Amino acid sequence: MPPKIYVIHENNEWTDHLKRRLEELSLPFELWHLDAGNLDLSHEPPQGVFYNRISASSHTRDHRYAPEYTEALLAWLERHGRTVVNGSRALRLELSKVNQYMALNEMGIATPKTLAAFGRQHIVATARQLGMESFITKHNRAGKGQGVQLFHSIEALQDHVEGPEFDEPVDGITLIQQYIQAPTPHIVRHEFIDGKFFYAVKVDTSEGFELCPADACAVDELFCPSDSQEGPKAKFEILTDYRPAFIERYEAFLRSNNVLIAGIEAIRDKQGNAFTYDVNTNTNYNSDAEQVAKRFAMLEVARYLGRMLAGSISHPAPSQSEAELAVEVEVEG
Repeated sequence: MPPKIYVIHENNEWTDHLKRRLEELSLPFELWHLDAGNLDLSHEPPQGVFYNRISASSHTRDHRYAPEYTEALLAWLERHGRTVVNGSRALRLELSKVNQYMALNEMGIATPKTLAAFGRQHIVATARQLGMESFITKHNRAGKGQGVQLFHSIEALQDHVEGPEFDEPVDGITLIQQYIQAPTPHIVRHEFIDGKFFYAVKVDTSEGFELCPADACAVDELFCPSDSQEGPKAKFEILTDYRPAFIERYEAFLRSNNVLIAGIEAIRDKQGNAFTYDVNTNTNYNSDAEQVAKRFAMLEVARYLGRMLAGSISHPAPSQSEAELAVEVEVEG
């Protein structure tokens, strides 16, 4: 079977842009929707490049076990030496902000002060331990801004935790985090392809948003470390002549963790100090901002995968029957 690009995902909307770019470049590819299926561990995987796009928010789309299935699939691919873009280490970071913060700190990258509460009954006590007048809660395994709430008192948090609208984290871990008050209502998301800085997006957070630049993401709630209620809804602007000194540390962090494609979000406080608070290994891009700047990240991702495919064949290809038996997942495209 000729080698292909295999896109491992669980969200059709977030995969359509890449599918169109791969078609535009006439690259051979196959979509593996990893919500359910089976895997024959006695056979070798097909030849090609495997791009993991599984998101920490998969459970919000009724794909509760997609990350666990993906972990098994990646173990199989890596065991046989296949070329994997964003492999098992990247998946581990995607699924846990605690893992993200520990890895970022190890590289000397500052993150907001964060405490982890294991279980709903420990959230209020953990917030008291943080000892800050204003703070944010968020889910450890999240995406789409899940569980992100800004509180200005312990009493408000207690009412929320004890109320019917409390959103239980899928892994049971709630983070209590320092609130970084920016001088202006925006954050910056830094995009990397092949582990190298591609561009940065300034995101207007005046009315809050899901911290997701994808066109399919809704803009409706306060999901960002800023609580200004003035100004227009979230806007995305690709920055020019922007390369802060910490970009080199970001690139070193990605290399150290074998992450090849990612978006890293940061916010500055009133003193100009930068704090990194999220790493997205399943990154998306905003088409409106890209049209203005004439920078097209998904096109560059497709080109990068094409280059990877050209140099990926390092093992004898399995027979067609072996490749067909190896994986039976829901295939699209």
